[in-house]
Amino acid sequence: MTVEVDKEKKKDNILESTLRMIRHAIDLANLSPDVYEHLKTPMRFVEVAIPVEMEDGTTKVFTGYRSQHNNVFGPYKGGLRYHPDVTSDSLKALSMWMTLKCSLVGVPFGGGKGAVVCDPMKLTIKERERITRSYVRALGSILGPEVDIPAPDIFTDAQVMAWIADEYSSNMREPSFGVVTGKPLAVGGCVGRNEATGRGCFFVAREAAKAYEIPFEHSRIAIQGFGNVGSNAARLFAEEGCTIIAVSDISGGLYKEEGLDIPRLIDHVNKTGFIKGFPDGEVITNEDLLALNCDILIPAALENQINGSNADDVKAKIIVEAANGPTTPEADQILKEKNILVVPDILANSGGVTVSYFEWVQNNYGFSWDLATVNKHLQDKMVEAFRNVYHYYCENCIDSDMRTGAYMYSIMRLAEAMQYRGWLRNGIYA
Repeated sequence: MTVEVDKEKKKDNILESTLRMIRHAIDLANLSPDVYEHLKTPMRFVEVAIPVEMEDGTTKVFTGYRSQHNNVFGPYKGGLRYHPDVTSDSLKALSMWMTLKCSLVGVPFGGGKGAVVCDPMKLTIKERERITRSYVRALGSILGPEVDIPAPDIFTDAQVMAWIADEYSSNMREPSFGVVTGKPLAVGGCVGRNEATGRGCFFVAREAAKAYEIPFEHSRIAIQGFGNVGSNAARLFAEEGCTIIAVSDISGGLYKEEGLDIPRLIDHVNKTGFIKGFPDGEVITNEDLLALNCDILIPAALENQINGSNADDVKAKIIVEAANGPTTPEADQILKEKNILVVPDILANSGGVTVSYFEWVQNNYGFSWDLATVNKHLQDKMVEAFRNVYHYYCENCIDSDMRTGAYMYSIMRLAEAMQYRGWLRNGIYA
């Protein structure tokens, strides 16, 4: 019982720390308390029952959620995850982060997040499909290309998005593939979407290196997490001439002073599923990786990896948060005192939602871009967002950190939109 309570408390802290950060940014920017009132809770939070006929003939009822945080810029947008360990508060926090990301990078979406409480490893393909279609039916009219647009997340993929698009289109009695992004190319997906988060992280890291006057092509990089985001980022860093001195995943880590052979490592992971067993490199732990002497550290794994107990060991000059919430508030303070630049998650990993926006636009207008065009638009968006936030941070957050600057900049844009739409009757400022 104690373990479960502690686990729940840890999840709840994600929402609590997010709300503290939002409140702090609003206070520093001297914004009206009304802004916080609009941002502190989702506009809609839905819990639904999802009855599914299992392969053995029994019926099991799963619980589904959708958090729709804020739609001042446009439709809600956010991932759908299938996982046994989700809480309402964690989903609310994730939907808030998505609102901030969209505002920061300048795409016309609001924040959303969804989940089905299940263990996908114990489900057959048919059961996963039935859960997906039942989820769409249960949510009904609160999904739609102009209302709320899901995307892949933990343990969901392009196939799940295709089922959502098909079920929604069947219910609407017309093709409506813009209801989701991250679909297969054959049904309206976008080239470059799969690697978009890693590529966006790469663009942001390059800009951060310029800001800190670090020769990017000679930089030494460590990457915690070697899934889709971490491996794609590693490939791009290596192609640029950077030295990837360490990587890790759930099976452990590898370190090589002169640099790992990333193409060979990616091939090994594609064949075996894990870094473990790769013959070239010294075996290290995830904790060892975080403490390595490097120019850029990329946490691309789980939340709370850099915390009060290990932040003082971090030796990187720059941290680029490819994962959601990898750094705790206590660690942020320690890193600031060490003069380590932390490029926050709401900026660093916003490449995924940016290319999701491109996919949505293409679906709505019935055309498609080639990969070069998608990557060029992504680069333009990410570079502009980094420069805007970094400039704002340097001008307005001398005694704070870049995360605070990013929150302030994002919330200022949200407040301006709310003001024009008539949501803030007493004005933006306190």
